[in-house]
Amino acid sequence: MVLAGIGAGLAAIGAGIGIGKIGGSAVEGIARQPEVASKIQTAMIIAAALIEGVALFAVVVAFIAK
Repeated sequence: MVLAGIGAGLAAIGAGIGIGKIGGSAVEGIARQPEVASKIQTAMIIAAALIEGVALFAVVVAFIAK
């Protein structure tokens, strides 16, 4: 059970780092080209949703494989 908790924690940390990088890059891109802000924001939201999906899957697998 401890290893499942560690696996779930690593998945959450990885998702947090990934979403942080996406957010930072999106802000930087919008600062450089404000005219494409809506396209960058849309791509950022889709990428963040995919990362969250993978993180949730990893947490479920970690607890199932206990």
